[in-house]
Amino acid sequence: MPVTMPDDRPEAPYLELLVRGAPAEAYERPVLRARADKAPADRLAALERAKLLALRVRGELEGRRRREAELSALYETAHDLAGLRDLDAVLQAIVQRARSLLGTEVAYLTLNDPTAGDTYMRVTDGSVSARFQQLRLGMGEGLGGLVAQTARPYVTESYFHDPRFQHTHTIDAGVRDEGLVAILGVPLLLGSGVIGVLFAADRRARVFEREQTALLGSFAAHAAVAIDTAHLLAETRTALAELEAANEIIRDRSRVIERASEVHDRLTELVLRGGGVHDVADAVAEVLSGSVEFLEVDEAPAAAVDRSRADGHAVRDGEEDWVAAVSAGGELLGALVLRGHPRLDPMDQRTLERAAMVTSLLQLARRSAGEAEQRVRGELLDDLLDTPDREPRLLRERAARLRADLDTPHVVLAAGIEAPDTGTPAAGPGAAHGSGPGAAHGSGPGGISGSRSGGAYGGGSGGAPAEDAEGRRRLWSAASHLAVTRHGLAATRDGGTVLLLPLADRDTADALARRTARQLGTAVHAAVTVGASAPVPAPAARPGEVAAGYAEARRCLAALRVLGRAGEGAAAEDFGFLGLLLAGTREGAPDGTGVQDFVTRTVGAVIDYDERRGTELIRTLDAYFAGGMSPARTKDALHVHVNTVAQRLERVGRLLGPDWQSPARSLEIQLALRLHRLASAVGY
Repeated sequence: MPVTMPDDRPEAPYLELLVRGAPAEAYERPVLRARADKAPADRLAALERAKLLALRVRGELEGRRRREAELSALYETAHDLAGLRDLDAVLQAIVQRARSLLGTEVAYLTLNDPTAGDTYMRVTDGSVSARFQQLRLGMGEGLGGLVAQTARPYVTESYFHDPRFQHTHTIDAGVRDEGLVAILGVPLLLGSGVIGVLFAADRRARVFEREQTALLGSFAAHAAVAIDTAHLLAETRTALAELEAANEIIRDRSRVIERASEVHDRLTELVLRGGGVHDVADAVAEVLSGSVEFLEVDEAPAAAVDRSRADGHAVRDGEEDWVAAVSAGGELLGALVLRGHPRLDPMDQRTLERAAMVTSLLQLARRSAGEAEQRVRGELLDDLLDTPDREPRLLRERAARLRADLDTPHVVLAAGIEAPDTGTPAAGPGAAHGSGPGAAHGSGPGGISGSRSGGAYGGGSGGAPAEDAEGRRRLWSAASHLAVTRHGLAATRDGGTVLLLPLADRDTADALARRTARQLGTAVHAAVTVGASAPVPAPAARPGEVAAGYAEARRCLAALRVLGRAGEGAAAEDFGFLGLLLAGTREGAPDGTGVQDFVTRTVGAVIDYDERRGTELIRTLDAYFAGGMSPARTKDALHVHVNTVAQRLERVGRLLGPDWQSPARSLEIQLALRLHRLASAVGY
């Protein structure tokens, strides 16, 4: 049964005041009331003793609440640094929080300029003077210059009456313009060096306590970390440890605070032993006696997540769910959802919010680890491509650490993302008039229908497709993920992406290229073209074949774009006779001489005539065959008079012979034209 405190006990009114969080002046009222009622002296003495004890307890609780708020602000600052995108925004947040917690009118931060040998104002909060906001202090000048020079904190109750500082007209004018009197400055340290100073100041005389100096020093440390993000995780763990320690101190004061301390203990352990986001959810669920799950961005309730991000707190979603957005640096990473809690204690709500912060740190750590592995895979592939004389044993050891086996057959794939077709006429040969065999009325070699070059898809003189940086980044990310899942390698190269993937039994290079094009296209939501090499039997044993395979894969990629097959995947074997050209000079493959001989023998006279005279007979032939051998359609495609077309065709007849339009000769000529254009596109 609950114990009821008798109302005549002298401590009873003060316990009620403590529970209500009443102001200090309210503690005088029970004594005044007793005096007004002419209470006995012993009753008044007992009330005085109870008042003093209650005020002492109140002061201790206020101090602990203030310490918790300070540690919470440090923790939130560390969370901001975890998603650092804008240095100005992070530094502004630091001075704002320093000003708020120390209760000063102004806070500001200066950075050292090694080139000029002085320190300059970087960011301010609460300042109203433009002159003050643009101050520069020489080393040793003013309070800030002294802090920057000595790497020690300095404080003054009255700046203008303090002889310890070297006063200058410029600095004093700026301080006077701002109206500052009491100033506290602490150094921003990186290692043993000072990079700047963090200040808190008032426009009246004030004594700064030692705890306030220590707190401002903590904010200065976070500002230094924002500039040098290499210590991000260490600083965040320090903030977590401090927050846990704070909750340990006040655990015996409240059941809710005890539960919050427990969850922070669990989350810190999870971070230190490398736990995942689902481990965090399980830990919070156990402490809060509910169901907690982490949801990816596309699975989380969008409206509730938006409200949580805007408000900065966990929010109710429906009747019994609570949602805390997991974000860092403005980037949404997911959400923690607590189910089955119609009402949530404010401290439990804060526990859920802090769990979301820890989850964001784990997500960032996981991303950093993934990016590191991607870089290692890319470096190994770069070495295979650029340094073919590497020691095979070392290559095998590096590959084994990435769970890749370079002693099995692999295929080199060159991938490029395609820009959307805007309908603009292409600049390459035949792009405007559909030239080449089969461009408008049939199929070219290997059953390839149509021809499209230049413009949006590259090839010819049109060049590679217009791939923006974001598109290349998405392609690289998708290719890296594919390389990890397939135990292969991936790297960025020549404005695109190159992969080295193992070839499974009974699989073929062209099938792997088509499959890879589909997978990458689905991942990046855009057309991706993939050219593949012939299989490389053992990349570790014969690393030189990887570079040759990459050259072959790039030629296949260019050929696909030229032939109007952008967004597909293929290997040299998929092109039929064109494979002779694409295979290049790899060991065991033709060197392309036979193809060039065929082109020279068939249309070489026309090519030479164009080169000597600057005419356009080859272009006219392309348009003529593309238009179904119709002079009228040819002149429309070339935008010339029909007589000009007739004169050019007559010249072609004199160069190629009178039977050049016979079925057999015309087929050879069309094939030679296609090979000539394709050879130009892929670099022969």
